[in-house]
Amino acid sequence: MGGFPISDELLGTFVPILIYWVYSGLYVVLGRFFDEYRLHSKKDEDEKNLVSKGTVVKGVLLQQVVQAVVAIILFTVTGSANDAATEQQLSPLVVARQFVAAMVVLDTWQYFMHRYMHHNKFLYKHIHSLHHRLVVPYAFGALYNHPLEGLLLDTIGGALSFLLSGMSPRTSIFFFSFATIKTVDDHCGLWVPGNLFHVFFRNNTAYHDVHHQLYGTKYNFSQPFFVTWDRILRTYMPYSLEKRAGGGLEARPAKEYKEE
Repeated sequence: MGGFPISDELLGTFVPILIYWVYSGLYVVLGRFFDEYRLHSKKDEDEKNLVSKGTVVKGVLLQQVVQAVVAIILFTVTGSANDAATEQQLSPLVVARQFVAAMVVLDTWQYFMHRYMHHNKFLYKHIHSLHHRLVVPYAFGALYNHPLEGLLLDTIGGALSFLLSGMSPRTSIFFFSFATIKTVDDHCGLWVPGNLFHVFFRNNTAYHDVHHQLYGTKYNFSQPFFVTWDRILRTYMPYSLEKRAGGGLEARPAKEYKEE
């Protein structure tokens, strides 16, 4: 039977968007049943955040529309070069190398852009502060940003990682799906036992939760994979996971940092 073939370019554009909502929806469900693994109480999530969940959903959808448009343009412009490289992409070694290269590029771009948006008072007040209205992060708020920030940090960062790594549209399906899952996980607000992201990445849910607190806004800028730049440039804030009064867990920064 004939069908309508779906190109790698379309899959690379829309699969990460679908995964974003499916994976974040999973955490919404888990959050209803696993209060003991929450980094903040449900009450704090409802009361401390400065933006409604309806507004967050609209903001994320807007960013995803912009990302989709840019992705389609990017795939169109680079189409012939990617077609010629398709066979090479089947090599696992090549794919692994491109994954690592893309991770390094994305981490580097986002660290310096993210840090600059915190240190530039105008950019923080008018742009990046929107994301920090989520004092208590949750999964589907991971991409809630000012549209300009979404374009600069995520969309352009993703385009650079795609171009500089040399990956094909087919490889990008897996890379950007993985990056999306990782970003959602970092904002999910749950420290679930057995989560492999918590095992293999120091840049994880608790690490990023520290950054969303008032005492952590000048630390833990790295996202979404490693903590390398925070370590090198001394913006790494160590923390410990402790049981929270009233149930659940809490990421507590080292005493000397919290007292600054």
